[in-house]
Amino acid sequence: MPFFMGGDMAFVEVRFPADISYGSSGGPGYATDIVETVAGHEQRNANWAAARARYNVAHGVRTQEQLDELIAFFRARRGRAHGFRFKDWTDFKGIAQLIGTGNGSQTAFQLVKVYTSGGETETRVIAKPVAGTLAVYKDGVLQGDGYSVNTVTGIITFSVAPANGVAVSADFEFDVPVRFDTDRLSASLEAYGVHAWSDIPLVELRT
Repeated sequence: MPFFMGGDMAFVEVRFPADISYGSSGGPGYATDIVETVAGHEQRNANWAAARARYNVAHGVRTQEQLDELIAFFRARRGRAHGFRFKDWTDFKGIAQLIGTGNGSQTAFQLVKVYTSGGETETRVIAKPVAGTLAVYKDGVLQGDGYSVNTVTGIITFSVAPANGVAVSADFEFDVPVRFDTDRLSASLEAYGVHAWSDIPLVELRT
């Protein structure tokens, strides 16, 4: 009998083993169409407004214990069927990130991380903050209470709306929502206790 799982239930709030992700490779990517004219000029069309990351976790497996954990994790996620959290060790923090400005009535603010270079910016929605890592500020003043954070959506909700013109900012750590981009694990035994892996790809999920 087929196993069906759809909607939000296809994502589980569990993190891929961090000691395996530490040895992974990958990062952000885009989809760009390039048309080249006969004169050698280019016309470039950016299909995505924001990056979508891809990773390869094959190189993070170093011990038999990690191998056992990976296989169990892969089976529990049923290959590509279930999304999960992933720690990208190259980019997992937001510091002093402006997430909004109070207007006296708005109580909910979405966590974001802004990347700026050469006057250009990309705003990334942070939907999977790590519990216990959040610090919230109003006009640079640390708030000890008066708010809650939803670690499933990345939305901060204040019990009292910040006053008009008040800058709301936050420090936090975050995970990336991903899924396996394969339904098969492929490994060969080169020597006793020594395994060789093909790629084990992960792909970021849009939130």
